[in-house]
Amino acid sequence: MVLLYNLGIFLYSCAIRIAALFNEKAKLMIAGRKNWQAQLQLKIDSNARYLWFHCASLGEFEQGRPVIEETKNQFPGYKIILTFFSPSGYEIRKNYEGADVVCYLPMDTKQHARTFLNIVKPEKVFFVKYEFWYNFITELKSRQIPLYIISAIFRENQQFFKNTPWGKWYRKILFSFEHFFIQNEKSGELLSSIGIKNFTISGDTRFDRVASIASGAKKFDIVDKFKGNSTVVIAGSTWKPDEELLIEFINNLNDTNSVKFIIAPHEVSASNINRIHQMLKKPAISFSKIQNADIQNYQVLIIDSIGILSSLYQYGNLAYIGGGFGVGIHNILEAATFALPILFGPNYKRFKEAVELTEKKGAFPIKNYNELKDALNLLLNDKNKIKKASETSKIYVEKNVGSTKLITKKVFNT
Repeated sequence: MVLLYNLGIFLYSCAIRIAALFNEKAKLMIAGRKNWQAQLQLKIDSNARYLWFHCASLGEFEQGRPVIEETKNQFPGYKIILTFFSPSGYEIRKNYEGADVVCYLPMDTKQHARTFLNIVKPEKVFFVKYEFWYNFITELKSRQIPLYIISAIFRENQQFFKNTPWGKWYRKILFSFEHFFIQNEKSGELLSSIGIKNFTISGDTRFDRVASIASGAKKFDIVDKFKGNSTVVIAGSTWKPDEELLIEFINNLNDTNSVKFIIAPHEVSASNINRIHQMLKKPAISFSKIQNADIQNYQVLIIDSIGILSSLYQYGNLAYIGGGFGVGIHNILEAATFALPILFGPNYKRFKEAVELTEKKGAFPIKNYNELKDALNLLLNDKNKIKKASETSKIYVEKNVGSTKLITKKVFNT
């Protein structure tokens, strides 16, 4: 099985090199790992003590970030090395100030694992949510370096829980972890079913992250002026299918004074922003052009900048989160932490928080325009329903914060 695994890694590496000829993401993966050993040796302080955090991509980084920052604050004697597998994480967070070294994780070969660990010599290692690289995990175990996984979530269809030759072999690497910090009871039941007991149900560290974002949210006086006394629906991280439904609702809205919309599309290119403007029949303006505008006369504000959406939710009364008509919804917790009722498309069931908020009536999934129209009209026309759903979102977030402190307390025996 080890030979098959290593052959798979080799073939995967070859496939990426071929894809790099015409795919930008694959090209970044190859370029980012070029001469990684020499680059890493230049960055590492051989006299320092390191904690290593690994994230697959940007979403996992947001889960790991609260633990990184709490650890940095509590134990300043350590330096932090942060690795990413994907360019979508590394390219955005390569200058992250919370880490002393940020780099790509080398491909998972036995030699790469040995070389990486010889250079870094981490005292503790944290993998975030998933990423089960056999050679790195095996080498950490052989060196008796404690390995933790945080905000992990397990599902029945994962190979670890299948009684196939591959599944039985692959599950063995789980026994190399010092401790599992898992999100829910179901994950604990699955781990128990294969004889693993060293876990703590600590929840999702993203709740700590969004709570931190909310407490430090940036103020926008011009957006407050745009809102005025209106009810504001904030559509965050939307894609074309989301926008088509929302804009149909906006264009058919009769009362143009009491409800306003902020649309923050996932894609902020000039062509996409222009497409949204052309679809709208109501007065709309882009965020980049509002400084000298009579902003209160517009019904729709289109966000053509990145990095401000999480702060904009403070001005909303309702939120629509995009992605649900594609591979899956974007982060709903940033809206929930501001006590907003949340709507999203049908592809949400892989996201624990979306399922739970739906069950609690703080979130409302929709499948088509008619369901969107009915849900929005129901909430917009009944202030008590908005208030009740808002309180549900607020309580849900408040009950789930605290995972970060639980993790650091157990790992460092504080």
